[in-house]
Amino acid sequence: MSKAARAPVVTLKVHLGRWTHPFVYRKMVAEAPDGLSPGEVVEARDRSGRFLARGFFNPTSQIALRILTRDEKTPINYDFFRARLRDAAALRVETLGLDRVTDAYRVVHSEADGLPGVVVDRYGPVAVAEIFSAGFNLHRDSVARAVEEFLPVRCVLFRADERVETAEGFKLGGAAPMGAPKSVTVVENGVRFKVDLETGHKTGFFADQRDTRLYLSNLCHDKIVLDAFCYSGGFGLYAKKLGRARYVVAVDLDEKALAVARENAAMNRAEIDFVHADVYRYLRELREGRNEFDVVVLDPAKMTARREEVDQAVRKYADLNRLAMRRVRNGGLLLTCSCTGLVGEDAFLSAVKRAAAETDRELQILRVAGAGPDHPVSPDVPESAYLKSVLARVRYVPPKRRPEAGP
Repeated sequence: MSKAARAPVVTLKVHLGRWTHPFVYRKMVAEAPDGLSPGEVVEARDRSGRFLARGFFNPTSQIALRILTRDEKTPINYDFFRARLRDAAALRVETLGLDRVTDAYRVVHSEADGLPGVVVDRYGPVAVAEIFSAGFNLHRDSVARAVEEFLPVRCVLFRADERVETAEGFKLGGAAPMGAPKSVTVVENGVRFKVDLETGHKTGFFADQRDTRLYLSNLCHDKIVLDAFCYSGGFGLYAKKLGRARYVVAVDLDEKALAVARENAAMNRAEIDFVHADVYRYLRELREGRNEFDVVVLDPAKMTARREEVDQAVRKYADLNRLAMRRVRNGGLLLTCSCTGLVGEDAFLSAVKRAAAETDRELQILRVAGAGPDHPVSPDVPESAYLKSVLARVRYVPPKRRPEAGP
């Protein structure tokens, strides 16, 4: 590539040789020119003027700089985005061969694919990109062109959470491409799913649990299964259609998600009992000893995105698992998940362990896993390993009787 045109220069307090994370926070910035707009490409240099990195700068965000490259000769232009998208698509299609098992998978996993601030998921003939930074909002056309070049999709839709738009200082706006569908049907390991492209959570579907859904389904034959926080019915459908479970009940508070889940069950000819309820309340109101399940799945939404709320989130996981363990029959299975990136695996396992101790349960952990390989993990970005799933056998251990007091 030719040498990049000079961009505005931001001076950093830190030497990036010792800072490998692609996020540079506001407190790490020494100087920045006035008038920079959210998402503008800048050069980061140290106090001596030495080049450190090039990326998206945002004076309104706590994440002041999202590093795209540390190579001074690499400009941020269409060729840059095209090269990153080509590499990301090659991993999913050529290396992982995902097209052989599904047409729903992650194409770009943000920082782990060298594109901090955007994720892209493919759903059959459509790709959905979720924007997390003002910079990628400015470069949507480049992302769409590259995705359409390397994947068999006919259009790219863009989404952004309102809280992200506020924090980053942009407004996605813009109508969907002409002729873009409101929903599509995808196939995953032979199970069909409708994906709501307009109002579905995140990009519309959770492909990250694909491998765990398949693994668990093999343990559900003739079992009674509870799929809590079922969303569009993923675990329950796998359990019924592939695992041949005897009975499946799926619970969620989101009525729109349940409507899609019912459509998915009908499409797969799977008999599932769907319940519109708050999972916490549902678990509390079940009668212990009479409403037990062979397999319980807990896959709640992210508990927090704020570091100051991590301890509270861990307590919530312990509370939820305590309720669920009381509904697993003695010797049954619990699959408990966390998609809160700020809660690490050790903290999550500690919450699960505490819940077991407080309910007189003994756990045999059979499997600890994360997202599928289309969600790669960057060793420099611990949050990219956001998903944790723990599969455990749950056994009741009667509490030890206290010795009677002496005379």
